[in-house]
Amino acid sequence: MAFESLSDKLQNIFKGLRGKGRLTEDDVKAALKEVKMALLEADVSFKVVKQFIKTVTERAIGQDVLNSLTPGQMVIKIVNEELTNLMGSETTKLKLLPDNEITVIMMMGLQGAGKTTTTAKIAGKLKGSGKKPLLVACDVYRPAAVEQLQINGDKQGVPVFAMGTNHKPVDIARAAIEHAKKNNNNVVILDTAGRLHVDEDMMNELIEIRDNIDITQTVLVVDAMTGQDAVNVATQFNEKIGIDGIIITKLDGDTRGGAALSIKAVTGKPILYVGMGEKLSDLEQFYPDRMASRILGMGDVLSLIEKAEQAIDQEKAKDMEQRLRKAQFTFDDYLEYMGQIKNMGGLSEMLSLIPGLGGQIKEDMLPDDKQLGRIEAIIYSMTKEERGNPDILNPSRKQRIAKGAGVDISEVNKLVKQFDQAKKMMKNMPGMMGGGKKKRRGGFKMPFGF
Repeated sequence: MAFESLSDKLQNIFKGLRGKGRLTEDDVKAALKEVKMALLEADVSFKVVKQFIKTVTERAIGQDVLNSLTPGQMVIKIVNEELTNLMGSETTKLKLLPDNEITVIMMMGLQGAGKTTTTAKIAGKLKGSGKKPLLVACDVYRPAAVEQLQINGDKQGVPVFAMGTNHKPVDIARAAIEHAKKNNNNVVILDTAGRLHVDEDMMNELIEIRDNIDITQTVLVVDAMTGQDAVNVATQFNEKIGIDGIIITKLDGDTRGGAALSIKAVTGKPILYVGMGEKLSDLEQFYPDRMASRILGMGDVLSLIEKAEQAIDQEKAKDMEQRLRKAQFTFDDYLEYMGQIKNMGGLSEMLSLIPGLGGQIKEDMLPDDKQLGRIEAIIYSMTKEERGNPDILNPSRKQRIAKGAGVDISEVNKLVKQFDQAKKMMKNMPGMMGGGKKKRRGGFKMPFGF
């Protein structure tokens, strides 16, 4: 996951600060020197790091910090605030005109950054919020790009306007807007052509579209995996075309994440969204304060709640909760729960958002995809009766299930034992399911008591 290495290093540095009752100016400077190295290793721009450390140092060595009862916590609070400021301080959303007008968004970026997929992701989000988007295939150099946009548009339930590859992009854009007027589409999203690198032809084409079409907002898509090069690309696009917002893709990958920490400070342009996976739903609104908390291992409860609200069928959750209270929780429920966990990004993603667990839960401590696959295979090898009533699983039935799943019987026994333990634990923890007399108003509960 992005920032994992940086997050681990920062948490270790701050652990040392927390352990000291009093802090001297030298203690703070030594810790911030380590923070500086950690940020540089995460591929954050040197100029950005230099200014960041200067600002934090000036705030952190004040007497009100050093003489406070918890100076270590105060320093961490300052770092958190400055990290948030670095990434934009406030959340910035797409600029959209009133529904009776047509918003035109021009999507830009280099080949390989995920621009076409991201364009479809944006369209899906806008459709979900009540808008009527139209996707426009303006990449006339790569026929596969037109086809890819049409396939993703179909998946999102969003219409795609295409004129093939024999027309100028500016003419396609102009015709698309006329089409939108006739068909009541109030957002037109132009998927422009990318190149392997910034070149004059691409820029001239984008300038022509910008100068002849009434563009509401220009959005640049950059790849987090390219590190500082993403910042350089953003700078060039901003100088030549002008950008209003940035979307960073592949932030879920094995990347150091420096682009997300540098790009706003260098370009002055806000990050609108971050791509956190390949699915068309894997696009998150960018919240600087939440990202700073994640990096410092403080969790991100609000994002966790939002993921749960999107992924979990509340009626099913209530039904399962009632069955759990009556000790009727079955392996079918277990499979349903695993599916919802996957929809929320997986177990490791969920746990990383819980305060206090960031950095504490390592990948090798969690079941991997193969293990989860074996669990599913074991459950699917059970009969409907066995899944509904695990108490009937005797040795001969377990032997048959193990053979059907292609695993040793010890794995079946282990799963049954874990299932029984989880069932007992959940039944005895009604507060975690949102039950009990002192149920918190507006409180969030994970399904089935987890």
